[in-house]
Amino acid sequence: MDDEILTDELWARLEPLIPVRPRRFKHPGRRRADDRAALEGILWVLRTGVGWNRVPTGLFGVSGATCWRRLDEWLEAGVWQQLHERLLGELRAAGKLDLSTAIVDSSHLRALKGGTRLARALSIAAGPVPSTT
Repeated sequence: MDDEILTDELWARLEPLIPVRPRRFKHPGRRRADDRAALEGILWVLRTGVGWNRVPTGLFGVSGATCWRRLDEWLEAGVWQQLHERLLGELRAAGKLDLSTAIVDSSHLRALKGGTRLARALSIAAGPVPSTT
């Protein structure tokens, strides 16, 4: 790639947030792919819009499936939320965050279960109502 997407500065911020998975001792299997290479593949897919199955393995050293699994793993571990909060904190501390024009986006929040529900309407008939179908 001509211009570098994953800079050393971004990697230095993100690396401490990535969970370390210890290698099994008895049956170690294949060595785990490099996290930085997987992140470069993820950023390449997001930038180009190419499908995961078309990630050039020779370019990054990891397959598209590996990148996709790593993205899911990091999402479950909360890496992206932590990075988001850390960057917002840095911007706020530097005075570069203007919250007067901010818009709240709640599209990534789950709906509350068991919220308020309307009560069932009670029938005023004396007995069971005959079916109309």
